[in-house]
Amino acid sequence: MSFSSPFPEVDIPTASVYDYLFDDLHDHDADRVALIDAKSGRQTSYREMVARIESFAGGLAARGLGVGDVVGLLAPNSSAFAVAFHGILRAGATATTINALFTAKDIAKQLTDSKATMLVTVSPLREQAREGAAAAGLPAENVVVLDGAGRDTDGHPNADDLLAAGAPAPDVSFAPSAHLAVLPYSSGTTGNPKGVMLTHRNLVANVAQIRPLHGMTSDDVVLAVLPFFHIYGMTVLLNAALHARARLVIMPSFDLGEFLGNIAEHRCTVAFIAPPVAVALAKHPLIDDYDLSSLNVVMSGAAPLDADLGHAVAERLGCTVVQGYGMSELSPVSHITPFDYGEHDMRVEAPLSSVGWTVSNAASKIVDPETGRETPVPEEGLSETGELWFKGPNVMAGYLNNDDATKATIDDDGWLHTGDLAQVDAHGCVYIVDRLKELIKYKGYQVPPAELEAVLLSHPDIADAAVVGALDDEGEEVPKAFVVKQSDSELTEDDVMAFVAEHVAPYKKVRKVEFIDAVPKSASGKILRKDLRSR
Repeated sequence: MSFSSPFPEVDIPTASVYDYLFDDLHDHDADRVALIDAKSGRQTSYREMVARIESFAGGLAARGLGVGDVVGLLAPNSSAFAVAFHGILRAGATATTINALFTAKDIAKQLTDSKATMLVTVSPLREQAREGAAAAGLPAENVVVLDGAGRDTDGHPNADDLLAAGAPAPDVSFAPSAHLAVLPYSSGTTGNPKGVMLTHRNLVANVAQIRPLHGMTSDDVVLAVLPFFHIYGMTVLLNAALHARARLVIMPSFDLGEFLGNIAEHRCTVAFIAPPVAVALAKHPLIDDYDLSSLNVVMSGAAPLDADLGHAVAERLGCTVVQGYGMSELSPVSHITPFDYGEHDMRVEAPLSSVGWTVSNAASKIVDPETGRETPVPEEGLSETGELWFKGPNVMAGYLNNDDATKATIDDDGWLHTGDLAQVDAHGCVYIVDRLKELIKYKGYQVPPAELEAVLLSHPDIADAAVVGALDDEGEEVPKAFVVKQSDSELTEDDVMAFVAEHVAPYKKVRKVEFIDAVPKSASGKILRKDLRSR
């Protein structure tokens, strides 16, 4: 049976993302600092940011871009990214955000599939941007290098060239429920990356759903290291924090020393992270060199956070640690633990091992992937494991030009099948077990890699770890651990296997171990298991 959100319904305005975020910007907030580029220290107020967004939108409109057009955005986190992103949406165009780590081939593929007619980038990514755009058929004058030399020098317009006409932001008209705001790319539950069609209403709805539960205010200082090009950073950091009129301290990439230094220098109160950062926060000796006392909340997402690891971070930093769950197709947040663990609304604390409750205006269900039988919410304890399904106003419009994939993901009743295995407890809290397609099948038993990774990370000599299915000498799929040792550790393969065997059922034991220098991960912190399987 389905279980609805326990939180109060929220109002979801019929508005564009820009109007929702900035239409009610009051004078007392306009001069607040909105963005700080951590590298340079440059500060941008809300008033300045909105003016730049309007100018950027005018520049795009002067070049004929608007409703129906797609603009690629390839850049690391910066105040310029925030302005360009919201400028694209303000102009009525659709932004397809591109992973800053992509090769020219990857860039060309996304530009071609999305039918983008312009690419906006920055100098450090200029070469792959230019090569990828050329392969996608974009002329040089349609590749804007914001901080570049300019059109007269190298053929690529820069920010000054784009804004030279001084054109006002255009008057645009579209239906927020139908018009695409962004086209991020995701592998979804199966297959190759696909364009995820997210409307203005999808993004507005998700900010409206999570804002009361986060509880962020204009007094918060939020560390923004998760990439804005990823839907987690785009919605939870960029949009939700700006809606709260908070201050964003922007980091273009993760460096532990800079991460800690920024918290200390700017007195950050909130940090959104992925589990790999939690590993460092729990184990790295560098933590003790910084004053992190301003930090009130650390929220983890993008991949499951082990409860023991989360508690270790909370104890070491003296702050609240919570986690949530989502996916690009859900704009992205579908389940959340409030910053107070749920005490105010639920009168009960969500365990750190859970991802919390279904967000407002939405419902979930747990379904046996083999039989299709719905799992009831238990009266006590945890339910049986099944695939997590979700329905709400933040569910994507579908995959771009891929009806088959859309129908395989969203059923006729509007339920999105996440592809993740989950359980629910008597209070409605959801627990993510693992990806359905990543389960290891050992002698007929299902072995979740995430469970074994959590055990491995509890070992003091293990800095990081990942588990995938690998074939043994007899062709049987077995759990294989890839382990990053702490410096100076003398840990052996046998030590690793023996340690895991002490903590899991016999069929879940690690049967192979390989030591590596680093676990490959995406920019959002997800383990790239396919890279490990190919080793």
